[in-house]
Amino acid sequence: MNKLRLAVPCHFGLEKTLKFEVERIGGENITVTDGRVSFDGDFETVAKANLWISTGERVLIELTSFTARTFEEMFQGVQKIPLEEFIGKFDAFPVKGHSLDSQLHSVPDCQKIIKKACVKRLEKVYGISYFEETGAKHQLQFSLIKDVFTLYLDTSGAGLHKRGYRRNSNAAPIKETLAAGIIDLGRVRANSIVCDPMCGSGTFLIESAYKALKVAPGIRRNFAAQQWDQIPDKIWQNARTEAMDMLDREGSFKAFGFDIDDIAVELSRDNAKKAGVGSKITVKQQDISKFVQPEECITFCNPPYGERLLEIRDAEELYKRLGDRLQPSRERPCYIISPHEEFEKFFGKKADKKRKLYNGMIKCDLYMYFK
Repeated sequence: MNKLRLAVPCHFGLEKTLKFEVERIGGENITVTDGRVSFDGDFETVAKANLWISTGERVLIELTSFTARTFEEMFQGVQKIPLEEFIGKFDAFPVKGHSLDSQLHSVPDCQKIIKKACVKRLEKVYGISYFEETGAKHQLQFSLIKDVFTLYLDTSGAGLHKRGYRRNSNAAPIKETLAAGIIDLGRVRANSIVCDPMCGSGTFLIESAYKALKVAPGIRRNFAAQQWDQIPDKIWQNARTEAMDMLDREGSFKAFGFDIDDIAVELSRDNAKKAGVGSKITVKQQDISKFVQPEECITFCNPPYGERLLEIRDAEELYKRLGDRLQPSRERPCYIISPHEEFEKFFGKKADKKRKLYNGMIKCDLYMYFK
């Protein structure tokens, strides 16, 4: 197999962090654009990327990219792709995608044309006119932006944020990939102490433990491409063995979580146990008014915020109480994510640095205190 062009989408604002992760797994010819990092690699890189990337959403193989203003241009371009290198005669190859600011704006029509072109190509290669599609799933994903058509093959299946440990969550959990990016900015190390005074389902605590102990975030789950005949099982086995060998079992890392909700406390404990880091994480029920920030501790927090006026006022009062309890310094840095544009006013302290991020579709700021 020749070199592949790979792409990993991510939350806006995490591109630089993701780029470092791609470099660590050996990605080459790296290109960074808004919400995406592209790079060259091979099937071994595909396996490593799925196992190790903590801030990206999925690992895609870029099959082609060209300008398509008509369905005929789209059809002919897709037909030229050597799909047989990836898709067997019994494999399933569904199509999904999106169109933005393009002449071909109908997504269902684009799906039909792409599927038809794929079938036409594979009919000639395999000499058959009917595809059962009972084999492994090879999800085709297209992007059509300002008439530039790109077709990808999804190797991940479920999004990379689904690590396999959070089977349950509270009402407003922070996405694992976003939490991992914030933790990377907080420079968590093997000997770090981390705390979250409003830990919810424990995502910051668990992702911190993964970072500190060099746990590959995808080690507890499987990926769509593991079922493909085109990628030898040995590649996945070697990548997992290497990941297990890299575990830092001697790290002195500790994490402490607190939440006023006893259900959230049990949820955090259960998720930490499922993640395999339960021994490193202590979670207790406690109101924020009683929180005492440990010495030399990195604090991460995703405080609740409301959508209705009364809830927003409650959130603002909570920010004040949080500001009373947290005293950020060089020895006790704090990283707090919030969509409230006046968070600093209610928290009572101006951030040393801010970074715009998106928690799902919600525009937020990460308020960083480290001086």
